[in-house]
Amino acid sequence: MSDGDYHLDTLNWRLRAIVGEENVSQMEPMSEHTTFRIGGPADLYVVPDDVEEVADVIAACREEHVPYFVLGCGSDLLVSDDGYRGVIVALADGLTNVSVDGEEMTCQAGVTLKEASEMACELGLSGLEFACGIPGSVGGACYMNAVAYDGCMADVLKEVRVLTPAGDVCDLGVDELDLGYRHSRIADEGLVVLSATFALTRADGEKIRQKMDDLTHRREEKQPLDLPSAGSTFKRPEGHFAGKLITDAGLRGYQVGGAAVSKKHAGFVVNVGGATAADVHAVIEHVQAEVERQFGVRLQPEVRFLG
Repeated sequence: MSDGDYHLDTLNWRLRAIVGEENVSQMEPMSEHTTFRIGGPADLYVVPDDVEEVADVIAACREEHVPYFVLGCGSDLLVSDDGYRGVIVALADGLTNVSVDGEEMTCQAGVTLKEASEMACELGLSGLEFACGIPGSVGGACYMNAVAYDGCMADVLKEVRVLTPAGDVCDLGVDELDLGYRHSRIADEGLVVLSATFALTRADGEKIRQKMDDLTHRREEKQPLDLPSAGSTFKRPEGHFAGKLITDAGLRGYQVGGAAVSKKHAGFVVNVGGATAADVHAVIEHVQAEVERQFGVRLQPEVRFLG
């Protein structure tokens, strides 16, 4: 048994004591927890039920010197075929409380953006309509300043509660988050989002619903929602659109194994059936090389790679 195995065994025992036996899985297939439906097993998969458990789980991982990754909905993630050597701390199944105070709504990190926008609509609160079709969690959306159509998280966030690498819990106002395009201080400093408070406005529920329905229709028309993917594969290059560059390069439909450039929207790499992470990597690398060769633009992946 290696030193790493010893630490993992000790950590396994500690984590079960923190979150309960039923909330720790060994060799959990990550293909079941990503929207790509791709990924090998994680050594340990842990589901904390509350903020205290999140803090205790991460503290235990750090004390045992075992790598960990905080997972939301897995909607922008490509996990290696070999899986992840370490602990996946899954927030989407445990941190799902929502509270409302006037026009402010506070969602824990595991609440999905679809759930948050639906709840705001039911309450007659406007501001989260743009997020209704983003397939991610509140925590993940704050991490990367999620944007869609005419809105982004920076427009509606008031503050976030985070766990620092030192184990402290603190509240950060939106002006302290350094939110930019696909960027935040949260990502830069390794902070873990525990909850987010949105500053919304009163509006007619029917008008909010109409806007959400319109955005959903536009998304369904343009995006390959019928196939597993991690959303937009590439960041928007300055002065260009990734999908148009890829189309103009003649790469729409380009396929390796079970991974392909979507024929519906070339900005998406999709799992057309049985794709491996290696297949997706091969498609991404070919697209990057061809677009750079033909147009001198280097596309940067928006997908995050793990393992």
